[in-house]
Formats: sequence, C-alpha cells, structure tokens
Amino acid sequence: MVDNTVDFTPHIHEDFQLNKNQLNESGLIQLSTYYIQEGEPHEQEIGNFFLEWLDDKSFVEVHTSGSTGTPKVIKIEKEWMVNSAKATGKFFKLPEQTTALLCLPATYIAGKMMLVRAMVLGWHIESVPPKSNPLDQMYKRFDFCAMTPFQLDNSLARLHLISKLIVGGGAISLPLKQLVQGISTKIYETYGMTETVTHIAARRVNSKKSKKKEIPFKVLPNVTVSIDERGCLIIKAPGVSSDPITTNDIVELVTYKKFFWRGRIDHVINTGGIKIFPEQVERKLESIILHRFFITSLPDDALGEKVILFVEAPFSEESLKDLTVQIHKHKGLSKFEKPKKIYFVEKFEETHTGKIHRNHTLKARLE
Repeated sequence: MVDNTVDFTPHIHEDFQLNKNQLNESGLIQLSTYYIQEGEPHEQEIGNFFLEWLDDKSFVEVHTSGSTGTPKVIKIEKEWMVNSAKATGKFFKLPEQTTALLCLPATYIAGKMMLVRAMVLGWHIESVPPKSNPLDQMYKRFDFCAMTPFQLDNSLARLHLISKLIVGGGAISLPLKQLVQGISTKIYETYGMTETVTHIAARRVNSKKSKKKEIPFKVLPNVTVSIDERGCLIIKAPGVSSDPITTNDIVELVTYKKFFWRGRIDHVINTGGIKIFPEQVERKLESIILHRFFITSLPDDALGEKVILFVEAPFSEESLKDLTVQIHKHKGLSKFEKPKKIYFVEKFEETHTGKIHRNHTLKARLE
C-alpha cells in the first residue's frame, strides 16, 4: 500500500489573509470549523478544502468538470498545487500582499487554486458567493481575480475594480472580447484543465496587439509544449504532473512555449471528406448569433456527417428563417461549414460547472 502521509508539509505565508483575518495553521483550522458549522454554502466549501489541505495526506481529491468526458474524482498532489501557485505568481507578477477576490466555488480546481495561491504567495484574499455577477455589490479594488466567461460578461460595468483578471472554464466569445477592448483591466484567457492544476498557458485578450492579430497562448514557467502525430497538444509540466499530458486539443505550434488552440479532435466533423472544426465555425457565427449556441453533427448518407447548429432560444418560424438567411449570406463560411439543419432548444444540458454539454444536449433533442 502506498503511503500518502509523508512528503508534504503545508506552508502558510506570514502575509496570508482571508477576509481580513491574518491566519496561521491553527487559526485556519478554527475558521474552517466555524465555516463548516455556521457558514454560507460557499464558505462551507472553503472550510472543507482548508481542512483537506491541512490534513496528513500528500494529495487533494478534485472533481473534473465533465465537459470533455464523464466527471471523475482525481488525486492532485499538494506539492504540484504549490508549484502551480508559484508559477502563476511569477507569470502574472503577483507578489505577497496582492489583493485577490475569490468568486469561484472551492469545490473545483479553479477555486481551490485561488486559495492555495493566497496561502503560498501571501495574498490578502476575500471571498464572495460564486454567482453570475460577483462584483455587483463590490466597491473596493482588487489586484487579481479569476472568473468564468459568463461571470465576465455579467461584470463589465464594474470591471474597473479588478487590475488583472484571468478567465477560464471556456473560451471567451468574439463579441465579449470586443466589449472588453480599451478597458483598464488586463484580461487573460487561460488554457488548462484539472489534470494540469488549472492553467498552464494564458494570453491577453484586450491589449493593443490583440486588436490587430490573433495572440498565441504563452505557457507558464517550467512548462513546454509539443504535438503528437494527430496534431494534438502534449504538455510537459514536471512541476504539476509526473508524466507528459497528451490532450485531445488540436493546436498550431508556434514554439515550444507558444501555441494557437484550434479545437478538439473528438469534435472534428468529416463532411464530404472535408474536416470541419466546430470551434472555428462557432467563432465565425458569434457575430450573428446573440444566444448560446454550438456546432455539432449527425450521420448523413451522402456526406458521412452533416453539420448542424444548436441555438439556446425559443423556436419560431421567423427566427429560423432570419438565421438561415444570415448564415447563407455569411461570406466567412465555406459551403461545408454552413449548417444543414438548425435546432432551437429552450435550455441546453450543462455540466456541473455550467459548461454546455454538447453530447447530452444532442441526445436529449433527438430522443
């Protein structure tokens, strides 16, 4: 039997503060116990994580989101989480006493890592309920925050309160990227997954450069990337994983430190012998579809697979006709990329973290 009770001693930086409380290990245990017994649901999640962090095991159990497969529980070494926190601090220049806002649930890796960064780097972090508009009742400024694209979209009016913002859990849409151009907050789109202990790469989405051309993802310190024979990304990050991680993400490699993300190989559609990347088609359609939507496929006798479009909106003949006309006129779409059928769905199936579950939505609609 493997012994997981040695090798790791949790270090809490002397500058670490949570909700204005200066905390050492004993203080953190006391606060966590209070949160679990008396706190709000998001505080109970925080308390549970801290007690897990301070126990005698070398790992933390983390739930994956389920967006690319069946949700599962995996073990992440605490030492890897510390290394990830240090890499983030270095990459984004976030020293001790950085003020940070936690608005993600501590159930998943993104929220857990915000707390680890605060403990390891000596940040002053404050927590709020993980809702769609976390800055709604906020009137003070923070140096750093992490959000989902949905939270970003609902926080535009108060985004000036955040100096640096990382956005993960899904791609930032083109309309949303256009909305954040010219604002003072430095906004970064991140690339990563639970298995890489959140992000291993990031790119700025609202710099002057990003207005003119596509900016590649740049990896964090001590990370290198390559591709396999499928054109999929291989991540070498010895600080956060004992082995290289082979993904199903098709990328265009710039260097061993930079890449462009193109889509997932398990989403690729082969229609009439032509390979279509749904994510690329979606980016082209973002300018004409205001609702949530996604591209997928169905079997077709003539083409092998045919491209179809799902839109999260009430059905009407007028809406279907208008959208069909707009897609037909869209000059950026090839004839193979244009959907052969459009489905309107009142509500998409979602993962535990609020991402669109494409396969479940497709299955539910066709049953």
